[in-house]
Amino acid sequence: MSNTNLTLTKLLEIASSQRFLEAPPPEDMGLAEPLAFPFLGIIGQQEMKIALLLSLINPNIGGVLLIGTRGTGKTTAVRSLIDLLPDVHRSLCTYGCLPEDIIDGDIDAVCPECARRYGQGESLTYPDRVRLIELPLNARLEDVVGGLDERAALHKRMRLNRGIMARADRNLLYVDEVNLLDDDIVDAILDASAQGTYTVHRGPLVATYRARFVLIGSMNPEEGHLRPQILDRFGLRVVVRGLEHRKERLEAYHRSIAFLNSPRRVIKEYAEATEFMRLELASARESLANVPLTSQAEKIGLKLIHELGIDSLRAEITLFESARAHAVADGRKRASIQDVRKVAPMSLRIRRSTFMQDYFTSRAEEEEEIDRLISSLKRRSSSRKKKTSKSKKPLG
Repeated sequence: MSNTNLTLTKLLEIASSQRFLEAPPPEDMGLAEPLAFPFLGIIGQQEMKIALLLSLINPNIGGVLLIGTRGTGKTTAVRSLIDLLPDVHRSLCTYGCLPEDIIDGDIDAVCPECARRYGQGESLTYPDRVRLIELPLNARLEDVVGGLDERAALHKRMRLNRGIMARADRNLLYVDEVNLLDDDIVDAILDASAQGTYTVHRGPLVATYRARFVLIGSMNPEEGHLRPQILDRFGLRVVVRGLEHRKERLEAYHRSIAFLNSPRRVIKEYAEATEFMRLELASARESLANVPLTSQAEKIGLKLIHELGIDSLRAEITLFESARAHAVADGRKRASIQDVRKVAPMSLRIRRSTFMQDYFTSRAEEEEEIDRLISSLKRRSSSRKKKTSKSKKPLG
């Protein structure tokens, strides 16, 4: 993995094509530890892997929605991101003060203690790995947004606990079976993802938390549809189907059994490539700010959106930010037409609403009918004026 010309996209292709040779499993010592299947060990599913990769490079994409039937590797792929997640700088302050608060505003934007530390040249943050926060399907609203600390209440004290969304700040929030969530939880996630913060009111206690997370969801359409409000929040939409080729399915079987028998050996097999990819991801995130879109890429992107009749402005955000991230992943300094074409399917699919198209069509027909009636009334009024004018004309 020392080849400096190896890009992230090429690494995905190489890893998928390599054949994994199974070895006899070692003796099971009863060690219980959650271990994720290596991301680079996933067979096929290139679009899904690229979409997840781009979301790590550029959080502005708006997250990823994986749509597919059971057993196609959606959850496995998301959980495999754990070893690839880059580092971020987290606040040392209980109020969440960050240096950018001062840069974007002024010294009054942070608490007095952080203002003092900033003035003395002390760091307000510490480096930490981005984490994958999973939202359980049986989660209550209190679990998601936070609520009263029950243990503190036993001692007649009132204190708020952070919810899952607050813990997801600057992390990835993964919601499996997102289409089965309760409406109140969906609304809370929508509000938080739109504003980047949310406020909890519990009696006399009020707390505002940061919630700047990348939302990743998965769903099986057989089990129910997703509300349009939350569907629009996802940037990339990937349709995940089963592997078609027999050789790929057989190789996927061998890798799955090898991981079940000896997960550490499989992880070790991909350890070098995984670490290389993690470092490349971190470098790509840093380089992203200096990668512009060409004017030709912007024109073709806008034309695609116009021809598809997509109303949501999130289409442009997702398409262009994904194109920039793809250019970085492919080792280039400018996002071109080829980047837009590569990410367009996953950026623009399932954005048109049949209901809204029918609604606007019926409204357009109504508007045309109103215009016809107005024009007809104008003609009648004009005709009456002419007749009146003629009748009042003096004789002789």
